[in-house]
Amino acid sequence: MFVAGKYDVIVIGAGHAGIEAGLAAARLGCKTLLTTLSLENLAMMPCNPSIGGSAKGHLVRELDALGGEMGIIADKTCIQFRTLNTGKGFAVQALRAQADKKIYQAEMKKVCENTPNLDLKQLLIENILVEENKIVGVTCETGETFLATAVILASGTYLSGRIIIGESIFDGGPNGQRAATKLSTALKNLNVKLMRFKTGTPARVDARTLDFSKMEIQRGDEGMQNFSFMTDTPVDNKICCYLTYTNERTHEILRRNLHRAPMANGIIEGVGPRYCPSIESKIIRFPDKERHQLFLEPEGLNTNEYYVQGMSTSMPADVQIEFLHTIPGLENAKIMRHGYAIEYDCIDPLQLKPTLEFKTIAGFFSAGQSNGSSGYEEAAAQGLMAGINAAALVKNFEPLILKRSESYIGVLIDDLVTKGTAEPYRMMTSRAEYRLLLRQDNADLRLTPHAIRIGLALPERVQKFENKLAEINLANDALNKKITPSIEVNQKLSSVGIDEIKSAMPLSELMRRPNVSYEKLSAIFDLPKISAFAASQVEISLFYEGYIKKQSELADKLDRLENKIIPADIDYNSMQNLRVEAREKLSEIRPRSIGQASRISGVSPADISVLIVWLETFK
Repeated sequence: MFVAGKYDVIVIGAGHAGIEAGLAAARLGCKTLLTTLSLENLAMMPCNPSIGGSAKGHLVRELDALGGEMGIIADKTCIQFRTLNTGKGFAVQALRAQADKKIYQAEMKKVCENTPNLDLKQLLIENILVEENKIVGVTCETGETFLATAVILASGTYLSGRIIIGESIFDGGPNGQRAATKLSTALKNLNVKLMRFKTGTPARVDARTLDFSKMEIQRGDEGMQNFSFMTDTPVDNKICCYLTYTNERTHEILRRNLHRAPMANGIIEGVGPRYCPSIESKIIRFPDKERHQLFLEPEGLNTNEYYVQGMSTSMPADVQIEFLHTIPGLENAKIMRHGYAIEYDCIDPLQLKPTLEFKTIAGFFSAGQSNGSSGYEEAAAQGLMAGINAAALVKNFEPLILKRSESYIGVLIDDLVTKGTAEPYRMMTSRAEYRLLLRQDNADLRLTPHAIRIGLALPERVQKFENKLAEINLANDALNKKITPSIEVNQKLSSVGIDEIKSAMPLSELMRRPNVSYEKLSAIFDLPKISAFAASQVEISLFYEGYIKKQSELADKLDRLENKIIPADIDYNSMQNLRVEAREKLSEIRPRSIGQASRISGVSPADISVLIVWLETFK
């Protein structure tokens, strides 16, 4: 055995999960090896050229608040920013950025190459070395062995990957990369339970062959927008996106060729994402829908490739060309890359602890699409947490387990490790019970204290955070000042479009009115100057104060259950008062707390009562 090196942490895969894992572990002082099948494809976006979106934007902001990298690079390489759901409440508003794919990759690669404690190598990992149920290292295709205390699996969709375009099928990862077949076998040999999932992409078309005059233009939003709390300058909107729609001619072609669809003829075996279905799946599931929206996104500033969002497909090449040509603006479209489906192995996440470490193999972690999730943002969030907790194992400090009541990341991981998933898991705002508390605007207030405590927040981030807190406190103190009705006061209010007052009240009471902003009040009263971000935080907190208070009280009740820790060696089978199904589920998942146990399907409130009594009696 040729031992080529020894590390604290080894990360398998350098996609969005692997990069965040490697950077986090290295920044926390661990000697870290980040491996990838191809250095040219580090941080690759094999699907859409964007970061964020509904709920996903929340994940990016949370990741940034914890000291992650995705938000910083997304801001740096953004070519258009938009805020989604602006007609709805702040809880579901989310940022979405179009990114230049190649520049994003280059910037992220630069960060990885220049991070202390982090080595970047082009390697194909073929085996995981385990002794006495504990990680010892990995072996590579080249015959090299690398030893490690912790290993993080971040293999994305490469595990036994299979590309499908109609009747054309071949082994491979996204964008024609190699598949990691032997690694799947190695996991099976370690008794790791694998699932078979599938995802897909649409065709990329040549901009020179599109008629944008037949489409609806989608411009970026003006003003200061960013993912990272460290970004100080507005992002320029350099491009436009476009909307168009399918029609009955499109649907007829798809229906006529459904017998050639790999999902219909049995070629595709894996389970696909329900919330991002292929166009052929949409035709089957929604037969009465007259049209489906398509969103054309440029892949970058220096390419003619456009991504046809909403038209993921694995149909044969001739069918793809035929149905694309029925769409307004795409009548003469030339395909530069065909749409395809990819099937891949992933682990059953019920095998993981809330730290993302395997329950049966000490030091072995998993993150991203290898856990059955979908999306760049879900992957990056898991990668960050796996990197932090692998470092915690190596450095012997407390792991970081985020609660459902404090972050979307907590919801994401808890859903995966407690409920599992029967399809590629996608983050949605509806999955969070306390989404009014988990807004994108307050991610730093919720999570940056964790980054400071564990050492992931650089001095500049700490200073920005403390400055923002000071501004918020200063503004809140000033808003406690009472004003009384008078001709002068009411004239001031009227001058900025605020209704007159008839009784004395603090300025904070005025701030709860829909048309009142901190900026308006500052124009007529002596209020401290604060940043727009701090002012927004003050406004939202006061406007939703009653609702926030109610959700906080409910979250506190949940936290009491989360704080009731269940002993790791508990024997559920010895508890005769538990139902048989509950004993089986609890023994399989082995929840960390009563709170986690209460969310397991098949465990009833009566079973939870039995557990609580047992803890109070025998612990």
